[in-house]
Amino acid sequence: MGSDGGSGLFWGIVVSTAVAVGFGVSLLAGYLIGHFTGHDKTTTVTVTAPVRPNDTNPETAAEAANSPINPAPAFTSAELAALPRENWLTNGGSTYNQRYSPLTQVTDRNVSQLRGLWEARFDRSGTAAKYSGEATPIVYDGVIYTVTGNDDVFANRVSDGRRLWKYESNIPQDIDTICCGWTSRGVAIGAGQVYVGQLDGRLVALDQATGTVNWSYSVGDWRDGETLTNAPLYYNGRVYTGVSGGEYGIRGRLTAVDAQTGKLDWRWWAIPAPGEEGSDTWPSNDAWRNGGAPIWQTPAVDPELNTMYLSTGNVAPDLNGKNRRGDNLYGASIVALDPATGKVKWHFQAVRHDIWDYDMPSPVVLWDAEIDGREVKGLSEPAKTGWLYMLDRETGRPLHGIRDMPVTQDKEIQETADTQPIPDYPPFAPHEIRPEEIQTIQAILDAQTRGRRRVTVQAARSIYEPYTNIPKVIKPGPSGGTNWPPSSFNRTTNMVYICGADTFAGYLTEGPTRPVVGRQYLSSVFTLQGFGTYPGLLVAQDVTTGEIAWTRRFTGRNDACYSGTTTTAGNLVFVGRNNGELQAFNASTGEQLWRFQTGAGANSTPAIFEYRGRQMIAFYAAGNSLAGTSHGDSLWLFSLDGKIGPVAPGAAARAIEHAGEAGQVETERTTVQPSNDRDRTTESSENSAGGAAANGAQVFSDNCSVCHGADARGGNGGPDLTTIPSARDMAAVQRQVENGGGGMPAFRGTLSADEIRAVSTYVTTLVR
Repeated sequence: MGSDGGSGLFWGIVVSTAVAVGFGVSLLAGYLIGHFTGHDKTTTVTVTAPVRPNDTNPETAAEAANSPINPAPAFTSAELAALPRENWLTNGGSTYNQRYSPLTQVTDRNVSQLRGLWEARFDRSGTAAKYSGEATPIVYDGVIYTVTGNDDVFANRVSDGRRLWKYESNIPQDIDTICCGWTSRGVAIGAGQVYVGQLDGRLVALDQATGTVNWSYSVGDWRDGETLTNAPLYYNGRVYTGVSGGEYGIRGRLTAVDAQTGKLDWRWWAIPAPGEEGSDTWPSNDAWRNGGAPIWQTPAVDPELNTMYLSTGNVAPDLNGKNRRGDNLYGASIVALDPATGKVKWHFQAVRHDIWDYDMPSPVVLWDAEIDGREVKGLSEPAKTGWLYMLDRETGRPLHGIRDMPVTQDKEIQETADTQPIPDYPPFAPHEIRPEEIQTIQAILDAQTRGRRRVTVQAARSIYEPYTNIPKVIKPGPSGGTNWPPSSFNRTTNMVYICGADTFAGYLTEGPTRPVVGRQYLSSVFTLQGFGTYPGLLVAQDVTTGEIAWTRRFTGRNDACYSGTTTTAGNLVFVGRNNGELQAFNASTGEQLWRFQTGAGANSTPAIFEYRGRQMIAFYAAGNSLAGTSHGDSLWLFSLDGKIGPVAPGAAARAIEHAGEAGQVETERTTVQPSNDRDRTTESSENSAGGAAANGAQVFSDNCSVCHGADARGGNGGPDLTTIPSARDMAAVQRQVENGGGGMPAFRGTLSADEIRAVSTYVTTLVR
């Protein structure tokens, strides 16, 4: 990522070390519970995983037959757009993506009485550090459908949590082109099938009654950096999915396939080819072929307007615009499409010629409200810039003041856009850089360049200031004012509830690089703390005025808001916390009313529905790789008549069977194995440095490659570990792993001594 000149040598050191402390290593070390198991391979488990309070009752085929699954119909557009009551049919509750429940049995007056009805487990699927549990459950006719970070899908009965079927994705465990952790944000249902996008680039349709595969369609190829992380959308006989991989120089797109056959219907490219509409915003070279603009999230649809709405990610390379002069449509944009053809109706580009990794990664939310005396069909999108963009969804025009403003220029290195659309109303995430934030970035760089030329970090004057070979602190950072976490809209309060963070980062560049298939394509670097370490923000913003109604700032350890929100007519907002708690807040005031410890990082959003006259809340707690939270595999169901109380923090991780690390699953056993069994096995195989390194390689593959790549030469912001001289020193590496520092959490007390020694030994063998 640097040139071969003198300054290039300096920045080469900074890139491979400062980022390690500030970002990459903090992510691999972010798994705070000390669990280093990988995916449990592909062994089929034929008994029910533990279900509390009935954790000793196996699910037999006969019992499953007595509880047949009622296949979903080919839902009409009106059914999918209706407010969710008995079911939660789409990732956002309806095609409006509001994540709003009209149910009022649970309110701000009695939410403190919520307790667990049951807790189901998913056979350790998605529990290693590389995984993230970000899926919102889908609920239909008494069955909950959930997908793990390994794309394994589970169907559980609402009545008692028992499993009806399990689908094992069998995706390759050596995929090394996943940007931001192994994750899936949910499934879709319709026409008797369950649809799941996979990290290997395939869209799969499962028989809803059995979980068997009906068809599979290749949307992209993971070897080219194309993975599927978003929840698909079933609508009018089609299944829609985006593709992730903006950090790998893909060409983003939305794909629509026939729901019954899996055959391609149409494809909309987020980066136009020469001659297509929008191509004049790209230069006359091949930059468009690797232009980025991935689609992270589930689209929204207004059936009355016959319009689909989606948001796009960063253009590529993320952090250098030299070779892609122009505004670079449709990157960092909100786009309205015809759902039948994919034809663009209108677009709004929030960030022109993005060089800051300012994606639009959160789902678009549709709503109706009265603004300035007239009824408006609006939409909103909280972005990494820290602003909530509110538009008329019929026209794409801003509903509150957004003006094109001149910004600081750098045509020589960054080819910056002349102006940017800047809202008149306040951002939900701060833009002002504090002195201690500059000091944090300066300290990271100083620590890694000790004895070499010192360069002083500068504070940017705005979020749109370009940067060169002098590091600048800019906020928000690339983890955003908000990131993928979905927002919600409450029809009573007219407020959007945003889950975000107060972030900052140091940026620098020395010029563009050429894209290489399957390798990250950033062309610059940033230095930052781990995603979870920034102060979290829960913000209520009034769509009728554009003003912030209230803000809750989370200031605990590892306390970014990295989950999303769901709101209800009972004047509630539910939000998951990194510490494992699902919490409820007063939607009008922001007062915290309830909290429940789930045992693993609460990094997803709940589905809310009514079952047999009772309001239920389904929540998947599994942790998150980027947020550095405790991992688990729990599906919780809550109601006012539940009997199960909170568990201890990290309890889900401690219940995971350590003996299954090698992928051996004993189908007749559901109890946990003592961790010392595994320690003895490890010790016996570590009688030599070679044995320790071999074990460390497995640990690295399962948990560290998410940041550093499968070959340790750089991954999701993680540095090339083979170029860090200090990594030859076993004692230094082990101290760093044990004690942490520079944004990296300490492993001592969470990993066994054998695990720490094994991974440290392996790292020392990597340095060239």
